This record gives sequence, C-alpha cells and structure tokens, in this order.
Amino acid sequence: MKYLLPLWLLLFVFLPLAAWAEEDAELERVLAGLKVSAAGIETLASDFTQEKHLEIFRETLVSQGRFYFARPDKLRWETTAPVASGFLLNGSGGKRWHQRAGAPVPFDLGREPGMKLIAEQLLAWARVDLDWLKERYHLTLVGTAPVTLRLVPRQVAAKQYLDYLLIAFDAKGRHVASVEVHEQGGDYTLIRFDAAVLNQPLDPALF
Repeated sequence: MKYLLPLWLLLFVFLPLAAWAEEDAELERVLAGLKVSAAGIETLASDFTQEKHLEIFRETLVSQGRFYFARPDKLRWETTAPVASGFLLNGSGGKRWHQRAGAPVPFDLGREPGMKLIAEQLLAWARVDLDWLKERYHLTLVGTAPVTLRLVPRQVAAKQYLDYLLIAFDAKGRHVASVEVHEQGGDYTLIRFDAAVLNQPLDPALF
C-alpha cells in the first residue's frame, strides 16, 4: 500500500498535464492551418449582420451593412440599416460618418485610442492575425468543424468590460465567419459575415 499512494499521486498530477499538453498541441496545429489558409487572402468583401443582445431590452437590436478589406491595412465598415454610418481606414488615418452628422470627419489613429482599438480588432480578424491575438488573449479551441476559438483577454483593463470572444471561421478556414463579443454583465454582440467574396478587385474609392 505504501507504494500505491505515490503512484496515485503521480497519476493525479501528470495525467491532467498530459491532457493539457495534447490540447495545446491540437490548438497549435489548428492555428498553423488557419495561417496557411488565410495567407493568400488579399481582399475581402462581405455583408454583415450585427445583433446586440442587451439585458435591459427584450428585443434584439439588429443592424446590417457591408465590410471591405484590402491588405495590409485598408478597411471599410459601413452600416446601411437602420441608419447609414461607418468608417474607412487607409493606413493610420481615415474618415467616419453618420447620416445625421453631415460630411465625413477625418481621424488619425495616433490621436484617437478608441478608433485605434476598433481598427486593430477588425484588421486582426480580417488578416487572421493570430500572433496579434495570442499576445492579447488566451486562446482555447472550442470546435474544429468549423474552427471556433474562445478568446479571453489577458490585460486587466480589457477584463473590466470584456468577458470573452467567440470567433468562428468559414469551412475552409480562410476568413472569419462570425464573432461573438461577450461583455461583463451578460450583454453580448453577435456579428455574422455572409456572402463573402475573396481576392476580387476593390474600388480604390472605398478607402
């Protein structure tokens, strides 16, 4: 009996470690596959539907629009309903607009931390920049068909308002198909990207 106790202790310690190591290896394998699949994407155009689920409202707040991306750092996020609004980014600067505000207003990411945060997130999703995401989130593999990742923020400041993200990719792992943003307190936003068109020329005027 005196030899069995250390054996059980070893099993209790090392079996979970082996399982975690296997999970980590599977995650890295999947991430490597995503990098390969997304590497050839130079442009992306997609419809999107955004659903805001707020505890203070019984009804879901729904908006629709269009998203455009061109490597390395051009994007356009354009809501078309229920109101026209959005922004475009070309490098470190861009413009934002709202149908009730008149002419588009230029901005510089270096001077607007809020816009910089939004732009960085959208660019990371569009480029499938997994290294950038791994620096800022703990990644867990939720599923493989399709590939779905759970992202928990590393930074204390982000944890104050963000609980976690769920990011699902298209069947071939080439681009993000949906994002769920879960906030502390239970509210969450679901963004679905539909009718994606890859590697087709985009009008330079979009950016």
